[in-house]
Amino acid sequence: MTATLSRIREQAEAACGASRALGVASTAAKNAALERIATLLVEREDEILAENERDLVAGRQAGLDEYLLERLTLTSSRIRGMATDTLHIASLPDPVGETIEARTLPNGLQISRKRVPLGVIACIYESRPNVTIDIAALCLKSGNAAVLRGGKEAVCTNAALGDLLRDALKRSELSVESVQVVRDPDRAQIDELLGMHDVIDLVVPRGSAGLIDHVRETATMPVVAHGEAVSHTYVDEKADLGMAVAVVDNAKTRRYSICNALDTLLVHASIASELLDSLGKRWAGAVTLLGDPGALEVLEKLKVPGLAIEPADSDAWDTEHLALRAGVLLVHSMDEALAHIEAHSSRHSEAIITDSYENAMRFTSEVDAAVVYVNASTQFTDGAQFGLGAEIGISTQKMHARGPMGLVELTSYKWMVFGAGQIRPA
Repeated sequence: MTATLSRIREQAEAACGASRALGVASTAAKNAALERIATLLVEREDEILAENERDLVAGRQAGLDEYLLERLTLTSSRIRGMATDTLHIASLPDPVGETIEARTLPNGLQISRKRVPLGVIACIYESRPNVTIDIAALCLKSGNAAVLRGGKEAVCTNAALGDLLRDALKRSELSVESVQVVRDPDRAQIDELLGMHDVIDLVVPRGSAGLIDHVRETATMPVVAHGEAVSHTYVDEKADLGMAVAVVDNAKTRRYSICNALDTLLVHASIASELLDSLGKRWAGAVTLLGDPGALEVLEKLKVPGLAIEPADSDAWDTEHLALRAGVLLVHSMDEALAHIEAHSSRHSEAIITDSYENAMRFTSEVDAAVVYVNASTQFTDGAQFGLGAEIGISTQKMHARGPMGLVELTSYKWMVFGAGQIRPA
């Protein structure tokens, strides 16, 4: 046990040691490293898929939930998507060194504020091996060293990706120690890592509520959490119903296992029958609807063949389903919809479908969430979709970042003051 714990300390200190040079590395050197990572992802596709299959077999034998298996799964298309996203990050402007503001004070001092890397970022995450590449690429481009601790369910895949990252860095101008992938699945490492405020500047947990809570309670350094999401879509009485059906369907079924998938559908009672009839026919045999009494009454009258409906229990409105299940609640006013969202939102992604400009503006003003949508699917809450290349996580807190965290959100700033011998009067 002691050897395992000391190994993670060695990795964190190695990342810290590499961070100073990485923080001042040229954009060209960082981009070249990212391009090498993208090339190796394509070249080693078969090897990565073989290791991923080992994880999937072990996961099925261990009885992993279906949504975790879906998140764990890599395919040729997903690996090539990882390579494409890495190249996109390389193509983005380098935030390091950007002048945020500059001015000359009355006493002649020239003062400016410039972006600088945070330093060393640790990320603790579950299931998704693509996160290993996303975070490594974002950290490298933003001049931050990284310590990455994935879940035990992806240990083989992450080991292969860790080897790939080291090989790419060996062939670059950046230190091979800039990215540390923790391979040992011993959970005791997490607590030791969370005590290393002397070498780690920020920790980002991504995963279950239990993981997020543990990191928040234990970490001795700042935490930006990417946690559970309960996402709502409200179909207003003034909505285009064809648009509403298409958007709601996409928000639920495109990928049901991701954090921005629809969990609760709020429907204005005046259009409930028509909307739920069209949506029910599309979801028959696929999505189970958990209805409040009003929604159940409408659905039972519609009798859509093959549509699974169940009464919603009290937990339904606070559940991130990560499955082909969705709560359905009838409301009679915008006030009622807003009150429900305020009571049950996780502050992640919330949407309204409406043709009313007034209602849209009220929704965007009054809903407190990292991302608020009008007439669009919540599944767009994603760093790549927002033009950020990828994201280290989606923050639902308000400091220091909110929403998808891209390159700029992985920087801080420092003040630079140039003088000509000025001294402060007594």
